[in-house]
Amino acid sequence: MQRAIAAALGFGPEEAERVAPLIHITTTGDRVQDRRLLEIGGKVLFTKEIEDALLDGRIDCAVHSVKDMAAELPPGLVIGAIPEREDPRDVFISHKAGSVAALPPGARLGTASLRRQAQALHMRPDLKLVNLRGNVDTRLAKLEAGEADAIILALAGLKRLGLSDLPATPLDPAEQPPAPGQGALAVEVRAEDAGQPWVTALIHRPSAIAVAAERGALAALEGSCKTAIGACATLRGAKLHLIVEALTPDGARRFRQAGEADVGGAGGEAAARGLGVRLGEAVRREGGSALEL
Repeated sequence: MQRAIAAALGFGPEEAERVAPLIHITTTGDRVQDRRLLEIGGKVLFTKEIEDALLDGRIDCAVHSVKDMAAELPPGLVIGAIPEREDPRDVFISHKAGSVAALPPGARLGTASLRRQAQALHMRPDLKLVNLRGNVDTRLAKLEAGEADAIILALAGLKRLGLSDLPATPLDPAEQPPAPGQGALAVEVRAEDAGQPWVTALIHRPSAIAVAAERGALAALEGSCKTAIGACATLRGAKLHLIVEALTPDGARRFRQAGEADVGGAGGEAAARGLGVRLGEAVRREGGSALEL
């Protein structure tokens, strides 16, 4: 993203550090690894310190994983651009089985995601869940150390790290929808900077439309780390297809909605978000209080 921003400003990659220097900020979500996010404040802990720096003017933009962003942003901040999205699917990794269904009875599945836990328990209520947090390398090391029989990660992370030689099986996103916005990055800026040419040059319209739909569902479901929500948007020409689901924390009940919208015109992102909101509201009405942890 640093090189892409430099290019949008009219400079080559050799000038990237001079014209768009990286400012590293370690968040609370990065530091606290021994507890689930929902126990310490939710996924806002991955963004708060960075957003404070953006509001204070210490940085000019922030780059986040969309799935780590809250449904509602702090006043004065907006998502200025969604670059081209990486593969949004989850991936199953194990040396003992090729899928969740093939795991032996009572196998230990490692993930800190409430959504992944609920989706796995919906298929296999006999599984034992192991809370695994940390970066990709940390989770893979815990798998190798035998702390879990299998883990589920975002395929985008593996691709970005060049980890293509693992015993990994992508999950069907229609059957196990990923987190809203998974695989996508967001360039967050102050509201007054949203229309700057260097910001708009970073936008990949198909990715932005898909993310708008999924985040619309997230907002309608009041999604957080305390709600097991999945969403999968697929764009085919001017037609956007969206699947939204939410599960009870134990995976026993699943509520799903699907629909389509025409997003080919100038208001494509608004139409996409509207579809997401409608489907999300329908899931929320159906699931009610059963969806809360």
